[in-house]
Amino acid sequence: MPKMKFKNMLFTRPDSSLLSLDSKNVTKMKKQLTPELFELEKVRFIMKDACGIDISYAYDDLVFSEHCLFLIQFLDKVGTRYACWFNNEIYENEEIKMFDSLVKTASLNDAVITYKGRFQMKQKAGSKEIKIEFVDI
Repeated sequence: MPKMKFKNMLFTRPDSSLLSLDSKNVTKMKKQLTPELFELEKVRFIMKDACGIDISYAYDDLVFSEHCLFLIQFLDKVGTRYACWFNNEIYENEEIKMFDSLVKTASLNDAVITYKGRFQMKQKAGSKEIKIEFVDI
């Protein structure tokens, strides 16, 4: 699909005012309307290969593992740096094994995973909303 070039175009708004668009404004608008995209498939591969666990949910820069054992947070758009948070209900020896495996698999895939700490999830009373609290190390 060819790129369209805009040169000082005027559009009429419903309120009859004029909106001036030039190539600089269009680029700015595209950046504002474009959602943040992350390399989710790379994270899925690392999680599956390292721990045999798949992604259960992804929201913004966070990726939730199945059973919410841990979260992976994107630290860059390229998909080479991640932070890892473990659920506070997981046993420490399991956490160490999983994190070690995640680090090894990530390094084989040109990525780095940093341990950030633990998190806990609480459901708000009378709501389906879940509150996540992070505890840095």
